[in-house]
Amino acid sequence: MKSIQPLVSIITPCYNAAKTLEETIASVKGQTYSNWELLIVDDCSSDESVSILKQEAVNDPRVHYITLDTNIGPAGARNEALRRAKGKYIAFLDSDDLWVSEKLSKQVAFMEEYDLPFSFTNYRIVKENGEKTDRVVIGPDRIDFEYLLKNTIIGTLTVMLNSEMVGPIQMTSVRNCTEDFALWLSILKKGITAVRLNEELAYYRKSSQSDSGNKLKSAKKTWNTYRKTQELNIIRTIWYFSHYSVNAYRKHARI
Repeated sequence: MKSIQPLVSIITPCYNAAKTLEETIASVKGQTYSNWELLIVDDCSSDESVSILKQEAVNDPRVHYITLDTNIGPAGARNEALRRAKGKYIAFLDSDDLWVSEKLSKQVAFMEEYDLPFSFTNYRIVKENGEKTDRVVIGPDRIDFEYLLKNTIIGTLTVMLNSEMVGPIQMTSVRNCTEDFALWLSILKKGITAVRLNEELAYYRKSSQSDSGNKLKSAKKTWNTYRKTQELNIIRTIWYFSHYSVNAYRKHARI
């Protein structure tokens, strides 16, 4: 008898992503794993993003889109999708990133076999035009709260969470923080460990406009995450930030 596939809810914020949106959705529709719902929240785009989303939803009933009346940023957009998510598993994919076709099938099987609350995978960095680079981001086998404070190695596009095990999933509303980093910290702070599936299953598009592409902006948001969401004192913040800085340089070295 064929086993039942658990539902995976895929969370995607969208803002003026018409140039990459169709390719991103295609990488979801091309998954060998079929039981998923794609929840895309358009954050007041001024390009053709909504038109693309309407057509994609017509073509595949697993694609659902929500349009916002005011721009609230990627964290708020993700939270809108999270509130509607029905899946046992939650995965994240931004509107310019891509997945390998076996990403969901391999990661769900990994989490089911080992009964994991939190997993992540390796990923390759691609240039803004989609050209692959030789940079593959590979984290340690296991990440706990203390390790993550020193190294923000987890790629959001690789994360899968078991919603039944990790508890409420919500991005922080604290301004000028690294929202996904803050979420991972809030989960690991409960004593949960993130476990790596040692396969390259995603492609991260490195844009000069993204936080990771703007190193100063990214650093400021990480600092604020320590101070505002974790409420670390200045000495501990400097300690962890120094480790973060070294690790961030290694991860995002010039391509």
